[in-house]
Amino acid sequence: MAKSALRYTPAGIAVLEASFAHEATVTEAAAERTLTFEFAAIALGAVAQALDREPLGKPMTLEGFIAPRTRRSTRLVMHITEFKITD
Repeated sequence: MAKSALRYTPAGIAVLEASFAHEATVTEAAAERTLTFEFAAIALGAVAQALDREPLGKPMTLEGFIAPRTRRSTRLVMHITEFKITD
């Protein structure tokens, strides 16, 4: 995980942008496939503040939704609504 400095919107809402690495083995068409990739994510409010306190490199489970980075963008970003540290 890499993260930017915690910042605040003009309305005072905390924002944290980060990138995460994902590794997993899944079954597709009866064959195992290894997935390894990085993805961009953003957290707002209390979730952003809590995530900012976590050290880099901790395994975690993220919950949220995927949306375009901006209204006119085709790049996707995960919006984190919850996270849990998984040791």
